[in-house]
Amino acid sequence: MTEQNPSQNPADAPVDPLFTHPASPFLRTEAPAPVSFDSPPHRAPTPPIYSTWVMYRTQIEFGLTLLAYLMVLVGSITVLKANPDADWRYYVAVLPLVPAAVVIWLFLRTLSRLDELHRRIHLQAFGFSLGGTALLTFGYGFLEGVGLPQLSWTYILPLIAVLWGIGVGIFTWRYR
Repeated sequence: MTEQNPSQNPADAPVDPLFTHPASPFLRTEAPAPVSFDSPPHRAPTPPIYSTWVMYRTQIEFGLTLLAYLMVLVGSITVLKANPDADWRYYVAVLPLVPAAVVIWLFLRTLSRLDELHRRIHLQAFGFSLGGTALLTFGYGFLEGVGLPQLSWTYILPLIAVLWGIGVGIFTWRYR
């Protein structure tokens, strides 16, 4: 038997370091004590204020650019109707393309700022839009050969935009 003094102060006894027996199969480990209070409910993290400001700024820029497009479009149509025989009418007719190009630039800038998941969603939505537009326009082209009236090309871009929006909705719901 060992000789130990039972009246020895426990504070003077040597302290066993925490990692003395890290993986010993001879020591029985105990489960951690249960938590005495419930955990708080899991809440979705709130987006930072910066991302909200960037979103609002992009929407404001997009809206102002579309407003400029509509103003230039109405102005060019008014000028063209007042001067149908002018030599410069072709330049005025393509003038609304300038704010339209700014809209495209803003749109591409917004797409470049998205994270990987949202880029994937928009890429798949674009594929859906491209395929859907191809099917609808080719289908209508075949129907024109049978006797339906010929449609203007200006309906194609709104069709692409509508199908893109539907595709974004579908693929956003899919990746929820």
